[in-house]
Amino acid sequence: MKIKLAIPCFIQQFYPQVARDVCALLDELEVSCLVPGGQTCCGQPLANGGFEAEAQGAYRHFVNGFGDADMTLFISGSCTYHVRSHYDTIEQTDAVVHLRKHIRDVTEFIFTEHSHHLPNVSFPHKVSLHTGCHSLRGLGMGRPSESNPPGQSFGLPVLNRVRDMEIIPLERPDECCGFGGTFAVNFPELSVRMGMDKLVDAIDKGVEVILSNDMSCLMHLDGIIAKRGLPLRTMHVLQVFNRSNRVL
Repeated sequence: MKIKLAIPCFIQQFYPQVARDVCALLDELEVSCLVPGGQTCCGQPLANGGFEAEAQGAYRHFVNGFGDADMTLFISGSCTYHVRSHYDTIEQTDAVVHLRKHIRDVTEFIFTEHSHHLPNVSFPHKVSLHTGCHSLRGLGMGRPSESNPPGQSFGLPVLNRVRDMEIIPLERPDECCGFGGTFAVNFPELSVRMGMDKLVDAIDKGVEVILSNDMSCLMHLDGIIAKRGLPLRTMHVLQVFNRSNRVL
């Protein structure tokens, strides 16, 4: 298969090590990926801000870079969902239709297709798992509490196999962290309060690390943690499987 890896613009700018770690893990799992050098933003921030017409140039550029792949993996649930669900506003060429049908969040792909080949690791920390709203409710990566019956995040069965790691459930694990892209810009007080609610819950339960498949959510929480000096850190969930955590 011809697989291409899409790296969100905010990861390129602020969390490049996440992209390196994901590439290293894919390579170890023998998933050969191409990383197009000319890739840019998928257009989600513009569209979320009400400028969908202006975002269509970014849409077409993204399709030009990834429309010929058998599968596209995105290091972001929200970006994956945006391409899959909101690229319906441009002409539905064969490339667009194919891309929308064959784009997947990289964490969901690895945990679903390669979970039994993941390396044996030890991560001696108390963690909570945050599955972003787009991943949970848009991509179906779990069953949120409002579903009947409610369920758990898709990643827990895989993470339960990690040695020495204690997974601590939050009171409302599927509640929004408050980021929401441009929501955090337009409604900063409400956004920060929502983030604080989640962080205070984690601190009260003794959580040390918040894991997520969406670095955009973690970027928001990171900002609050740094501003308030909170005793927490965040990490992309796939970084748990770094070489530094290997069990010999």
